[in-house]
Amino acid sequence: MASEKSADLLILGGGSGGYACALRAAQLGMSVILIEADKLGGTCLHNGCIPTKALLHAAEVADSVREAPGFGIKATLDGVDMSAVNTYKDDVIAGLYRGLQGLVASRDIELVRGHGRMVGDRTVEVELSDGGTERYRGEALVLATGSESKSLPGLAIGGRVMTSDRALELDSVPERVVVLGGGVIGCEFASVWSSLGAHVTIVEAAPNLLPTEDPWTSKQIERAFRKRGLVLRTKTAFRSVTDADGGVDVELADGSHLEADVMLVAVGRGPRTAGMGFAEAGVALERGFVVTDEWLQTSVPGVFAVGDIVAGPQLAHRGFAQGILVAEELAGLDCVPIVDKGIPRVTYSNPEVASVGLTEAEAAQEYGDVATVVYDLGGNGKSRILRTSGGVKLVSAGPDGPVVGIHLVGARVGELIGEAQLIYNWEATAGDVAQHVHAHPTQAEALGEAHLALAGKALHAHG
Repeated sequence: MASEKSADLLILGGGSGGYACALRAAQLGMSVILIEADKLGGTCLHNGCIPTKALLHAAEVADSVREAPGFGIKATLDGVDMSAVNTYKDDVIAGLYRGLQGLVASRDIELVRGHGRMVGDRTVEVELSDGGTERYRGEALVLATGSESKSLPGLAIGGRVMTSDRALELDSVPERVVVLGGGVIGCEFASVWSSLGAHVTIVEAAPNLLPTEDPWTSKQIERAFRKRGLVLRTKTAFRSVTDADGGVDVELADGSHLEADVMLVAVGRGPRTAGMGFAEAGVALERGFVVTDEWLQTSVPGVFAVGDIVAGPQLAHRGFAQGILVAEELAGLDCVPIVDKGIPRVTYSNPEVASVGLTEAEAAQEYGDVATVVYDLGGNGKSRILRTSGGVKLVSAGPDGPVVGIHLVGARVGELIGEAQLIYNWEATAGDVAQHVHAHPTQAEALGEAHLALAGKALHAHG
């Protein structure tokens, strides 16, 4: 083994959190070594956010063509060429990947390709992709090894039973799909397949889809999905699945059976920490997640953790922000801890779901007295033009307190979450927002109208 190499900052994992930390640290004058076992960009770029959203956009195009006659446009959907769809998806990924590689190279970051394992105080041993091993040490070490798809006990993945990784590679649209899990991943894939022509059944053990969202949101998305023809089996547990006659036979806990071409297992993602040497090096773990303080410092001094291995919402932009925070903290800049509830959340289904802050129940538990209002998109001109339904729900800490929860459902509402997260994170009241002018006709007006209603000045809403 060659002698140990060192740098100001050593980062294990080149996903959203790891590469953001590397870029910002290099920008601040630190020497950086970045270790990645696969490709820069991690799950988000190659197996998550970007490819799924590309598929969702293709699905949106299919819906638009199918619905074109309703807008006076003569068009028909002749079919779906999944090979061409995958080419489009892969081109998007490839372009972003080239750009990311160029950014890392331009900052003089040493990129080490291989599988790393923590072997001591701020030290990582790497099995290099081109053979051999090497040790690297940093004055500070950042753990950013990301997450991986989970399954249920006794549920084997393989063949026609697949996680999102395999689902992204399908070269045809299955006729019938069972989606096990009604969270973000399950709802997004169910939406894609339904738009592309599949018959989709979602099986979810919880009472509602998107169970971590506000119940109002769940009811809205369930109503929209049923209207689109998706079958929802909520409050229903999974029992077993078997391959049968070129498909799958899914047995549910109530004894009923579902037959489909494939079953997507979308029961969440777990932290990728097993076999990484973290616990052996003294890093405290809880349920597989790395334990950190609010500054993302682990139980070992000088060792930090960011992204999906830190318990909380598993969102690429959360890991990205955490990576920047650690780099700036190490550089001695004035920093503010990242609060998970202030991070915007979006489910890119049709319709979209976006939220930030607390649900009504969470707000009631924290503040006691809460006020709420729901503004229906039926009163919003741009939403009527788009023929989308949904709404905006606001939750405030009492009638005059700050807005502590914003929940949106409808086409393209993910684009509104930027303003929504500013409202929440600046602790604005309904009156603060109501005085601002929103362009007409835009869906952003719906946010303004909702705040007018919460402030007692509703115009395009009853009450």
